[in-house]
Amino acid sequence: MGTGSGKKWAIGTVLRDRNAGLYLSGVVVSGFGTSAMWLVGGIWVKSLTGSDSLAALTAFAMWAPTLVGPLLGVIADRWRRRPLLVFCNLVMAALLPLLLLVDSADRIWILFAVLFVYGVSGTVQDAAEAALVATAIDKRLLGDFNGLRMTANEGMKLLAPLAGAGLYAAYGGGTVALLDTATFVLAAGLFALMRVREDRPVPERTGGWLSRTAEGGRVLRDSPVLRPLVLAGSVTMLLAGLNGAAVYAVVDKGLGHAPTYVGLLYALQGAGSVAVGLLAGPLMRRMPERVFAAGGIALFAAAVGLRALPYDAVVLASAVAVGIGLPCVLIVALTAVQRETPDAVLGRTAATANTLIYVPNAVSLALGAGLVAFVDITVLLPVTGVIGLLTAAGLTFYGGLPRRASAET
Repeated sequence: MGTGSGKKWAIGTVLRDRNAGLYLSGVVVSGFGTSAMWLVGGIWVKSLTGSDSLAALTAFAMWAPTLVGPLLGVIADRWRRRPLLVFCNLVMAALLPLLLLVDSADRIWILFAVLFVYGVSGTVQDAAEAALVATAIDKRLLGDFNGLRMTANEGMKLLAPLAGAGLYAAYGGGTVALLDTATFVLAAGLFALMRVREDRPVPERTGGWLSRTAEGGRVLRDSPVLRPLVLAGSVTMLLAGLNGAAVYAVVDKGLGHAPTYVGLLYALQGAGSVAVGLLAGPLMRRMPERVFAAGGIALFAAAVGLRALPYDAVVLASAVAVGIGLPCVLIVALTAVQRETPDAVLGRTAATANTLIYVPNAVSLALGAGLVAFVDITVLLPVTGVIGLLTAAGLTFYGGLPRRASAET
């Protein structure tokens, strides 16, 4: 697949590619259903039990399988990736109608069980998708493609929760479950239509089960390209969790607004992420990838530090800046993993990278909830910003400047 001029915006080339178009369509469809269910799960539990703690656990049930991402990533290296994606989507389509049985508090366990399987399926799919994309898409366009994927995901996060909440209010949680079922069926069909030549994985006969599972971690550890990117992504997401934990204090104590104001901040952040997804590929061809990632971290860090100032305009602008800056290192890290990792271990490596990057975010959300109670945001947020700037500087100069993303045709 040709790219045209390497210096031009390659998004049109990506979208004209059959596999890329089908895959992105699948991401949009399944992302809509997932974002809707993510919100509605908590609302559903809250309405049936009245418990805030149980409602919060719905998100944890979907997120928890990420903790064993390296183990689940093995599945993506044992199966051909396209059939695996189709299978995972069909399994979820078969399970979600079970939520029609959830009509009282004593049946909440069904919802939690389905959401846990949802999280397992999502973790496997993330690993399989990363590996499949590296096979199906021209490696010179991976930055553009991953940016578009970010745009698609963030766009669905802006639209789907509102649609899901509206459907729940009008027709109940079962209707949202059926909507999500339909999105999984459609996504399975789109993935099935992709034309990808995949060899059957060869079983590994060397090393034990634990050793083979840890192979992705060894790839990240031994790569001078991947190691600093994943480490910087991990630190950045740790700081993002602290920022997220402080957002209600910023709105309440800093600006004196009602908690609903947080919704506006997240909408602006999502809009920033949608925008940077469109620009990521071209920017990664015009500067070293690590510099692009570090610039995003620096922008994110400065925005976090400045939102301690009690001014609406500053906080609103910081929300957009966080949305623009935060995804940069995530896009670069995923692109580098896809480009630098041998196909035989790409599923495990991608899953391990996701675990190392995203688990600190959840940990710091919990840590930040405690810190906000004891540390004033005028101290916590600037300190968080300084750590972010140091992370950006370290990534920029670690081992010298890396190469640009390939722009040759």
